[in-house]
Amino acid sequence: MQISGAYGMVPIVSSIPSPQTASRLGEMRLVLLSMLYFFQQVLNGLHSGALYALLAFGYVLTNGILHRTNLAYGALFAFCGQAMILSVAFAYQVLWLTLLASVLFGVVAALLYAALISHVLSRSVFEPLADRSPNAIVVTTLGILLVLSEASRIAADTHDLWLPPMLAEPMVFAESPGFKATLTLIQVLDCAVVLAAVALATRVFARSNFGRCWRAVCDDPRAAALCGVDVRAVFRRAVLFGGFCAALAGVMASLYYGNVSFGSGLVYGLKILFVTAVGGYLSPPRAALGAAAFGMAESLWAGYFPIEWRDAWMYLFLVAMLILIGTGRDTGKAV
Repeated sequence: MQISGAYGMVPIVSSIPSPQTASRLGEMRLVLLSMLYFFQQVLNGLHSGALYALLAFGYVLTNGILHRTNLAYGALFAFCGQAMILSVAFAYQVLWLTLLASVLFGVVAALLYAALISHVLSRSVFEPLADRSPNAIVVTTLGILLVLSEASRIAADTHDLWLPPMLAEPMVFAESPGFKATLTLIQVLDCAVVLAAVALATRVFARSNFGRCWRAVCDDPRAAALCGVDVRAVFRRAVLFGGFCAALAGVMASLYYGNVSFGSGLVYGLKILFVTAVGGYLSPPRAALGAAAFGMAESLWAGYFPIEWRDAWMYLFLVAMLILIGTGRDTGKAV
């Protein structure tokens, strides 16, 4: 198209793209949005996977020696989360502490409860029942799960107390017009804490005397005892460290979600039980890595498929993996 001007006929270039160009731009924008959406689900999976990884690491510390199903571990996670929330509410409303001081008070209370419960479990439950039928520990820990769940429910007067949102500022990792892939500051902090804790524990576990003794007791407790290893002391420390892992996971879940419900302990406990059963009880770092992958798979399912079917399909997948792997996975040595 041309118009007449002072210097003759001047061509005009249209700024409206052709239909083919507009179609390509639309397709490229859809691809970019799809990639960002997938990246967002991966970021979400990092946080949920971090919680699962910490729980799996602590669970294997106990069950690597015990070789019995412990249904109380998930309840310990939920109980410590509830104890932290109730302690924060007490410190803030009764002791008139600041929010930060109240949160610190709640964290200390959760760790103390974890130490107390781990002490009772190791000396009064696991040690007396270790040489008996595996069903004895299953039934006993199921009872402990019910006791802890009911205790937290009664302590909260059957009300769900919620913490205020903390460190909820979003951190943008990628963006395009109309969409941003973000994590909140508390999610990034949780992931960093879990990564540091698991990495440090793995390093200490591989080089410390306790780690060597733990691996020896896992392989053959009687032979370890003949070599001078205090099997009872190693087991008690393993249960204590596993309890601290559950308490830390409960604290982080409470700070992020604002609440940990009374029945969530059974759900988390069953998932960790199946994940560690698939991966084996001989390596806490390997169990943590497998649990992180499970958390990532859950996040991807929630992003692309009906979320109400997520747990059913995840359990089905774990059961299928357990059947395919078989019972020979723990015949090697602990690492």
